[in-house]
Amino acid sequence: MYLLGLGLVLSLLKYLEVGPVAAWSWWWVLSPFAITALWWAWADATGYTKRKAMEKMDQRKQDRINKHKEALGIQPRKPR
Repeated sequence: MYLLGLGLVLSLLKYLEVGPVAAWSWWWVLSPFAITALWWAWADATGYTKRKAMEKMDQRKQDRINKHKEALGIQPRKPR
């Protein structure tokens, strides 16, 4: 996501011809977009994105269970 933001900023600076970016080749300015596309392709192909989403859902579920246990006065178990 950071690379996408960097690409947008560099593109804007190049288009408006601001600072040293105005002298750079368009290949250098647009390279963060290519790297971002490669990252997304790799993350989807390896299951990284899905795994992170599952970890987030599991953590939310465990937090919810612990909150309910504390409300009942039961000490939640510590992770093993």
